[in-house]
Amino acid sequence: MTLNGTPTIVTGAASGIGRATAVRLGRGGATVVVADVDREGGRETVRAVEDHGGTAAFVETDITETADVRSLVDATVEEYGALDVLVNNAGGSLDDGAPHAVDDDALDRVLGLNLKGPFVCAREALPALADGGGSIVTVSSANAIAGIGLGAYSSAKAGLLGLTRVLAAQYGRHGVRANAVVPGTVLTPGSAAAVAEESSPVHRAWVEQYPIERLGRPEDVANAVAFLADEETAGWITGVSLPVDGGLTARGTHADLETTMYDVDSPP
Repeated sequence: MTLNGTPTIVTGAASGIGRATAVRLGRGGATVVVADVDREGGRETVRAVEDHGGTAAFVETDITETADVRSLVDATVEEYGALDVLVNNAGGSLDDGAPHAVDDDALDRVLGLNLKGPFVCAREALPALADGGGSIVTVSSANAIAGIGLGAYSSAKAGLLGLTRVLAAQYGRHGVRANAVVPGTVLTPGSAAAVAEESSPVHRAWVEQYPIERLGRPEDVANAVAFLADEETAGWITGVSLPVDGGLTARGTHADLETTMYDVDSPP
């Protein structure tokens, strides 16, 4: 990799995909700014990056607060002289469900965290990224293209794919590349117990949807993010949405998954 010394922000980096991405980029030579609302988890990620030979710092950040995002970008540029990579990873499903059952408060929270927050992160990072050329990698979800449950979350994650294309089309002339990864089900500390427990019927039903016959690991997504972030490996790639999903979206039908995990038969 050619990320040596590259100032890089990873949002939602206190655990899961974000932590794995921070460690992967740190191993590749990036200087990683770990951004999260979770102080303890964020500092654990810094230690994990350092344990793998990388350089990292923690900045407490709530991406739903514009002032926090501006402070994050400003602190990064002030400390390291530039910002070259933004990994838009922070997100979560919160109190989501079938569209007819999602109230306004839950809708605002889900869209705020999963769409508005990443939009603001990209907007605030663009001047610094354009200053020296840079890369935005956004973590979407297979829900964005497969129509699997979670109405507000799926809508927000689909919006991120549109945002990625707009960023790529409008800012490539300014040296900014923008791409997205589209993960399937990844086992993280936040995964539902029924999904994580290998002996459970839910886990088995979920795995059966995947041609590769396993669920994802945070490192699977982190490796794809690192590939897209790096100018050496992906310098002529922009505007793409890369599935990292064990073949889930290639299969095309997920009726069993819908029936197992979501109350799709409940009338509105």
